[in-house]
Amino acid sequence: MYQQIERYLLELIRRSTPRRTAWNLEKIREGRDVNWNYIDGCMLTALAAMTDITGDSRYLDFVERVADSFVQEDGSILTYQPEKHILDDINEGRILFRMEEKTGNGKYRKAADRLYASLQNQPRTAEGSFWHKQIYPNQVWLDGTYMALPFLALYEKNYGQGDYSDILKQMRTVRDRMKDPATGLYYHGYDCSRKAFWADPLTGLSKSFWLRAIGWFSLALTDLLEILPEGTEGRDEPADMLRELMACMSRYADPETGMYWQVVDRGGQEGNYLETSGSAMIACAMMKGARLGILDAEYRERGRKTFEGILNHFLKIRDGMIELENICLVAGLGPENKPRRDGTYAYYISEPVVSNDAKGAAPFVLCYTEIRRLSE
Repeated sequence: MYQQIERYLLELIRRSTPRRTAWNLEKIREGRDVNWNYIDGCMLTALAAMTDITGDSRYLDFVERVADSFVQEDGSILTYQPEKHILDDINEGRILFRMEEKTGNGKYRKAADRLYASLQNQPRTAEGSFWHKQIYPNQVWLDGTYMALPFLALYEKNYGQGDYSDILKQMRTVRDRMKDPATGLYYHGYDCSRKAFWADPLTGLSKSFWLRAIGWFSLALTDLLEILPEGTEGRDEPADMLRELMACMSRYADPETGMYWQVVDRGGQEGNYLETSGSAMIACAMMKGARLGILDAEYRERGRKTFEGILNHFLKIRDGMIELENICLVAGLGPENKPRRDGTYAYYISEPVVSNDAKGAAPFVLCYTEIRRLSE
């Protein structure tokens, strides 16, 4: 089945243009062109990794087509709206560093400068953490750690002074406020003000352990550990977080497939299901953490088992087309005019389940690159 993964990805690229990507199902369902967004950003990161691991330039060439279509010569980014202060929109900025390296075009540095400036103006909680969005005041979501902090670290490493203290402080706050001491799992959201309708009035925490949120956080940890130079003051903290979280997650893996449940700690309950995107994220974090020497070697095999579980159960051929199934389309908390998004078990299992969305396809591809690294 491994050889089918590259076929699968190249077919998705063939069906895509920079403004109509086959993996952005949210935009496809809305019937709209894609904007500068995190969903495509996740896949572009995976495509760049595929060129690195296979030597096939077709993956990175598509990344360049997308980047060039959005980034203007003055560094402005078409469709990007900094006034909305959406952390998700920072994620696609990761490709800018690679594009400057590939093309030598200074517009990509200018665009990275613009995103960096946006983060300097991002509203923060009283504890110093970025708000997830302007419409979510005082709220920290696990998702946001992945969307913004690796970009900020890359900027510091490439263009800044190498000061990672703000990044590490924000990750520390997540651990201090959002980790459940009883299970070791992390809650999806935290409202510093305790005012959101979904937040516990005493702790400010949401109600459940959503798999993909923990997956985003796990990838943020491994990406930061790869970016931050060894010897960086405080780097041992995310390393400890990763070790603790992966040990905890291992206890919740499905024994047969190695995959994880949509609501992590309620495996086998009615309506719960083994979910592809979050499982792939945890598998990738395990394999990458082992490659970086942060995790013990056994996690390489645990991650591989999860990847094989996804491959054997949810990569299917239908009508001659390869599809990656069992991906939760989207989930979130609020805002006030969306009371259904309340962070409960019933809510998380009610969201649509789809095939081929980049939130599952991208981490699955990144898992494949880690597998390929093992065989080198």
